[in-house]
Amino acid sequence: MKVNFVVYPEHGKPFTADATFTADGKPKPVVIFTHGFKGFKDWGHFNLLARYFEESGFAFVKFNFSYNGTSVEDYSDVHDLESFGNNNFSLELDDLQALINLLHDTTGPIPQTELDLNRLYLIGHSRGGGSVILKAAEESRVKALATWSAVSDFDQRWTPEVMKKWQQDGVQWIMNGRTGQQMPLYYQIAENYFQHKDRLHIPEVIKKVGQPMLILHGEQDETLPVQMAHDLKSWKPDAELHLLPNTNHSYGGKHPLEEDTLPEAARKAADLTIDFFQKHA
Repeated sequence: MKVNFVVYPEHGKPFTADATFTADGKPKPVVIFTHGFKGFKDWGHFNLLARYFEESGFAFVKFNFSYNGTSVEDYSDVHDLESFGNNNFSLELDDLQALINLLHDTTGPIPQTELDLNRLYLIGHSRGGGSVILKAAEESRVKALATWSAVSDFDQRWTPEVMKKWQQDGVQWIMNGRTGQQMPLYYQIAENYFQHKDRLHIPEVIKKVGQPMLILHGEQDETLPVQMAHDLKSWKPDAELHLLPNTNHSYGGKHPLEEDTLPEAARKAADLTIDFFQKHA
């Protein structure tokens, strides 16, 4: 079954989430799936992915970051560009925390009898991979984590010229190749990063991650270089690394997805992740 619900984080902007699981009254390990930059919870094959994990005995929870450009009223796609531009990494960590807390709430939307919260796992795709690394470092209730084509650092290393112009203008614009939208990135995201670097600097924070970690990356990733996976592995040597041949950044997915079967690359990533989480039950 699928349960849709709304999460109300402390910062005040609610966001949508859903949980896919077999309602049999038995506690199931819980996976929280975290989308990436310009992503959203119902993108492409993510609903197929939820059912795939359900079939393997998990409760699969996915959500929209509060400032990802969706809204509680319309979460079918990114449409609120002003909200998108005001997103930042601290807000995303706070959203993840609010979701984890809600899952542990006995009055929450998912019956506690369905959840084995001693086996709580995180998956993060792309920029979401960075978020789950940071969250695992500060949330001991996370049992293990997996990154799918994750960023290795939130610091984009923009040139001083780009940073100066961004600060002067207050905004830079990025193209959404799928929709043609010009999407704003307000300078506050850079200010937030530098102000909270001790919490947000992945190369250092990852060294505090004590949980087992799986690193997956497609060898044909056209968005984030494979070197990022090697960097993560170098900072957390006990992590398990798999490079997937014939696999792009979206693991064969696209939006909208007309097929009703999970793309082969996504299935391979899911199988590796399921095996890893079951190994660290």
